[in-house]
Amino acid sequence: MAEVATSATPDQLLVVIDPVARRTDGESVRIAKDVLSAGAASTKVCLPEGPEEFARALRRRGSRRPVVIGDDRALVRAVALLHRHRELAECALSVVPVGRVLGLAGSLGLPTGAVAAARAVLDGAERRLDLLVDDSDGVVLGAVGIPPVPVRDGGPPGEGAGAPIRPWLRTCQSLVRTLAASRPVRATAGTGAGPARLRVEVDGVTLVDLGQPVEGVSVTPGADGLAEVVVRPVSVGAEASSLTATGRTVTVSGAHFRYRADAEVSGPVRTRTWSVREGAWGLTLPG
Repeated sequence: MAEVATSATPDQLLVVIDPVARRTDGESVRIAKDVLSAGAASTKVCLPEGPEEFARALRRRGSRRPVVIGDDRALVRAVALLHRHRELAECALSVVPVGRVLGLAGSLGLPTGAVAAARAVLDGAERRLDLLVDDSDGVVLGAVGIPPVPVRDGGPPGEGAGAPIRPWLRTCQSLVRTLAASRPVRATAGTGAGPARLRVEVDGVTLVDLGQPVEGVSVTPGADGLAEVVVRPVSVGAEASSLTATGRTVTVSGAHFRYRADAEVSGPVRTRTWSVREGAWGLTLPG
């Protein structure tokens, strides 16, 4: 995570309210909208009915600062859209997390209460965060998980309100704990449950090869432009120690496998490469 920029001030906002948030928790949406409207110099509210209207609203933001009210999927959708149009460098995103899937938002340091999150939009500061971009131009804000473990509803478990903001570490630790609790996976190709044998390369150096079955792999944006990679080999008798590495480029290959990137499952693919873009996107966080 790069250094904190100057604090945000009340200005012109474009508030894009994801339809899932409106259906899931209309009261939190109303509260957030009222706080933002009262604190900003000017507020324009958009109520898109689907992804196309969501994208159109962000693209037509003009000089207004975009604020997304929605869950993790809405957050990733907004970043992916700005990345696709090469506008991340010039546009800091603000988010009020509302919905059932908020683990990513919490791990990034966003408040998950409507009032606190809306106040952070008005009074917080932009922080530049690292981004994982894959070889199909997909983006990852929080973590890649192989096999794709389920996403928990609500905020990240065990997070205290005053915990320091180290999202890559919290996400990585959470995923490793989940993988450690699971039984070894020896799925066949194309089942969607995840592969048993993978080659994982970090900056061209093989961390684990196809001859070593693995329970899981996680890749997270770390610090200083490096990705954090954790590979958990299958235990035979005594528990196998996790293999860890850091690097700017991570390639996973093997039999067809699926993976979870943030809140979405993708694949099957035979190979995927993720590269770190240091300080690629800006997020308004509490000061």
